[in-house]
Amino acid sequence: MGALGGKNILLGITGGIAAYKTTFLVRLFIKAGANVKVILTESASSFVSPLTLATLSKHPVIVNFVKEEGHTVDWNNHVALGLWADYMLVAPATAHTLSKMAHGNCDSILLAAYLSAKCPVFFAPAMDLDMYRHPSTVETFDKLKSFGNIMIPATAGELASGLYGEGRMAEPEDILSFMEAHLGKDLPLAGKRVLITAGPTYEAIDPVRFLGNHATGKMGFALAEEAAALGATVVLITGPTHLRTEKDGIETIRVTGANEMYGKAHAHFADADVVICAAAVADYRPKTVAKQKVKKQGDRMVLELVPTKDILFSLGQQKKQQYLVGFALETENELENAKAKLVRKNLDAIVLNSLNDPGAGFGASTNKITFIDTNFKIETFQLKTKAEVAKDIFNEIIKRRYA
Repeated sequence: MGALGGKNILLGITGGIAAYKTTFLVRLFIKAGANVKVILTESASSFVSPLTLATLSKHPVIVNFVKEEGHTVDWNNHVALGLWADYMLVAPATAHTLSKMAHGNCDSILLAAYLSAKCPVFFAPAMDLDMYRHPSTVETFDKLKSFGNIMIPATAGELASGLYGEGRMAEPEDILSFMEAHLGKDLPLAGKRVLITAGPTYEAIDPVRFLGNHATGKMGFALAEEAAALGATVVLITGPTHLRTEKDGIETIRVTGANEMYGKAHAHFADADVVICAAAVADYRPKTVAKQKVKKQGDRMVLELVPTKDILFSLGQQKKQQYLVGFALETENELENAKAKLVRKNLDAIVLNSLNDPGAGFGASTNKITFIDTNFKIETFQLKTKAEVAKDIFNEIIKRRYA
């Protein structure tokens, strides 16, 4: 989830042929995790269907101040719309509407909502090339920008008039990217690189069997998505899991065994600013791996194990600028064992889970954690969803490293 995840976007659509592109734009906003409400001018409804936009946005589309439902007459509250929005976007923004925005004219609910908005306002012009370059239009652009509005420049291309030139509304993908890039600059982890390990490791016994554990990777994936939402570029190294993420800014690297995870973690460690080792890495692996399936012989089987490479310890020894966080899953003497691990592995913080807490540990959609930093300052949290736990963990990291 990027900068628009969970945000409310008020999309104002005016009467230009580029209005047809807003169906794709609404879908992109929804996919980015935003909530979208749409206002159409009356002329815009000639170019794009209110029903289509309502279906895509999952909100009624607003066209007029007055709304009639059967024998009931009510009004659309433009002030409430302006207050609801985290961001407002006017796209396409015609020369006609832009001029009214610049001069405070208010003859439609779109303009009333614009004048009521307390949030950042973006506008994406769309008009013929001579209109786009006209001195009065340039003056309108400058005036709107002087008010703090953000212009998404038009591009050059084939125009509705048949001419070729500047004035074509930016494509929906480019509008989304522009807004995310502009807003991402202010996110707390913008420009930072975050490395996260997640999931279990499987240590092969033979081509069929392995040693593993019950980790699912849910906590690590939640951490990766929260880091991306905070503006970071994320590398997620995960052991075997069915989980997937389609969030922008996350590179997922899939591994199987502890030694493979060790190599990938070290390959990406030098460039990282924050490193969170949430994977449940096997402590031991079979000394030898049979090339063929091991057949059952007798009443017992002896399996010789050797230690795996300690990823967290080795990263702690190489640590320079990185803020290094480990996880400790304990069943007894939880705080003492977590503090000892924090010191022994040269960590900046450790996240303690106890299997004695109902709802915590492997497989669950919830977790209950205690965050301990290098000064042994302890923050204990209640049982929460893993997405909420990920927010708590990054809040603690940001307070200590970036506040």
